[in-house]
Amino acid sequence: MTMVITGSVAYDYLMHFPGRFRDHILPDQLESISLSFLADSMRRERGGVAANIAYTMKLLDCDPVILATVGADFGDYRRWLEAQGLSTAQIIEVPDDLTATFFVSTDDDQNQIANFYTGAMGAARRYSLADRNLTNASLVLISPNDPIAMLNYATECRTLGIPYAFDPSQQTARLNGEEFRASIPGATFLLCNEYELAMIQNKTGWSLETIIENVGTLVLTLGKKGSVLYTGGQALEIPVATVLHMDDPTGAGDAYRGGFFAGLEHGLPLAVCGRVGALCSAYALENVGTTAHRFTPAEFAARYATTFGAEPALAAFAQTATF
Repeated sequence: MTMVITGSVAYDYLMHFPGRFRDHILPDQLESISLSFLADSMRRERGGVAANIAYTMKLLDCDPVILATVGADFGDYRRWLEAQGLSTAQIIEVPDDLTATFFVSTDDDQNQIANFYTGAMGAARRYSLADRNLTNASLVLISPNDPIAMLNYATECRTLGIPYAFDPSQQTARLNGEEFRASIPGATFLLCNEYELAMIQNKTGWSLETIIENVGTLVLTLGKKGSVLYTGGQALEIPVATVLHMDDPTGAGDAYRGGFFAGLEHGLPLAVCGRVGALCSAYALENVGTTAHRFTPAEFAARYATTFGAEPALAAFAQTATF
């Protein structure tokens, strides 16, 4: 059995605005806001949450399965994924649409303004785990995707008894309270950041304690403050990893998830999984693009030891990694 990652596979257009967004936002004019930010650079990268997470997991010697829908323009991306050693057998091409596309501008304070075009991702609702013969998954990660597809996967996992992680992230704004109340209970993991947690609480009317009671583990990321894993009546505080140089925040959360679930796949203790995720996030921050970071398992284990202290289980994994 292996982990299945459902979610977006997309092209990313990453732009830089030489200034600060907040200097151009007039609080008393928000009802008629009309802004254009002139970017001084742009890069086209391969991205999408599911692919980003799978890429980092592969760097840590895992073989996750990506279940996603893409457009007719996906050919070069498919070849690249296969060159990284990732299977594309469950990435379904929709011939009459374009692959989902992410447009984001980042200012000098690392704040971001983004737009996302759904494209072929909207077809994800047509496919189930059963249809694709993926019901033997060790875990299904339900990451940002077509909202109906996300809800369908959560229902299917609960019905079939498949462990799942619910990661609404960018779709937190699209899902309503009833949908959260239907999808969160029974999840092995719920992943969100501080703002998304507040939105979920507001929409469901649930307290933090109620949310924790309804999931196996709540993974709460707190940006520069690290992350907290609420599990088994404990709150495991995970520090950030030292960032050598800040290049681009895009994809840092996906890298955290890739590291976290790779640690889980290798049977590492939960707190170690959190620190592995934090270090993967640092690698992503040090590169422009969501899949530009690279390391070998041995290099990763060495930097982990320098950052957090020696971890025998991680060192042992690095010695047995297949590449």
